[in-house]
Amino acid sequence: MAGQTEWETKAANLLKAELKRKGVTYAQLAEMIGDKEANVRNKLSRGKFSAAYLLQCLNAIGEDTFRI
Repeated sequence: MAGQTEWETKAANLLKAELKRKGVTYAQLAEMIGDKEANVRNKLSRGKFSAAYLLQCLNAIGEDTFRI
């Protein structure tokens, strides 16, 4: 993942893992948070999103605890 910092990569991987664990697709997540699937896909592939976005996504999929 060229251009990403270690922490951006970790954040993206954490969110991707939680989506997979919950069986939630990018399209489903986009609908849950009122975004477009392409935007979700781009943010996760680049790893460029805020902590607030991460929390919004985790909350939307019903995840209230996670381990780093």
